[in-house]
Amino acid sequence: MENQRFEILNINGKAPLILICDHASNYIPPEYNDLGLSTDQLNQHIGWDIGAAELTRKISKTINATAILCGTSRLIIDANRSPDDKSCIPIISDNVVIPINKHISKTGRLDRVRKFFWPYHNAISTVIRNYKEQFEYPQNTPLIFSIHTFAPLMLSQKETERPWHAGVLWNRDPRVSDPLIRLLKNYSDKFIIGDNEPYSGQEYYYSLDFHAGNDGLPHCAIEVRQDLVNTTIGSDCWAKIISNSLVEILHTENIHERKKY
Repeated sequence: MENQRFEILNINGKAPLILICDHASNYIPPEYNDLGLSTDQLNQHIGWDIGAAELTRKISKTINATAILCGTSRLIIDANRSPDDKSCIPIISDNVVIPINKHISKTGRLDRVRKFFWPYHNAISTVIRNYKEQFEYPQNTPLIFSIHTFAPLMLSQKETERPWHAGVLWNRDPRVSDPLIRLLKNYSDKFIIGDNEPYSGQEYYYSLDFHAGNDGLPHCAIEVRQDLVNTTIGSDCWAKIISNSLVEILHTENIHERKKY
């Protein structure tokens, strides 16, 4: 199921797991004239999370889980920021000025929220509601898992190459993050795993807080370095690692309880 604003994969998935991908696409609707950017700029990490969509597709298929992917670029509106946060429509991203966003009006901002932000989030809410109606809820509470990727180097932060290969993002609820970090560290001979690195779940967590945290559903996010998943081999490798870890977590005692923190 797909439209311009979002895509739903495996809508009849049976796993007690719902995947979300906030930055799956770099698509800019034609009426926005590419926001004044070049195709090369839109293909870079400022436009989307490179490799995140394909990673989500593979995990969805492997585990038989429903997934919802945002259909427009984070530069149109960032689905993982509150619509009340001015940064949800960025004026600059990693030292790149977004020309058309510089002069957006209040009406233009509200229009993007209405046309792109809420359709995606309403789709997530609908999938969660349908799951609850179809399966034994709250005895079989769905786990909400968000998939992101990050750039190896951010020019705006003047930092050296980020050392982490993947990071687990979480905020108040450790039910998923704790076992996921532990399982990923089984690969410590190959990978460096960050705990709320290179971003903190206390800051960049709108989607999970809105759909899961506020309702007591188990949840967390993963960030995988983009250069590790921008090839078929790399994507297959990380899809397998994440899928195996999630399957084990789904069988953890009490993981499917509704619990507020």
